Amino acid sequence: MIGAGVTIFEALKAYDALQKKGVSIRVIDLFSVRPIDAATLLAAAKATNNRLITVEDHYSAGGLGDAVCEAVAPAGVRVERLCVRGIPRSGKPDELLHRYQIDADAIEKAVTGS
Repeated sequence: MIGAGVTIFEALKAYDALQKKGVSIRVIDLFSVRPIDAATLLAAAKATNNRLITVEDHYSAGGLGDAVCEAVAPAGVRVERLCVRGIPRSGKPDELLHRYQIDADAIEKAVTGS
């Protein structure tokens, strides 16, 4: 699980909830997309069945997901992206994270496939 900013806190909430269910994940705080720490991403992918999930609080284009994909694609790593997929609206932070499926619940579902 790779996040930055507000989404890292959601990833950590999901981490805690998944641990209680016996599911292990890694959480990477990718605070810098340029330069990106490709070595850490590739090591994480190797340890997680060649699968990474990014979560970001904006559109997919030009953000964290793109940077991660660019860094790991040559190695054949699968990257699933959780991001804003709709026109942004006003609202309370928790409501918006839930609405755009970038909250801890959405992260848990992405990890477990349910």
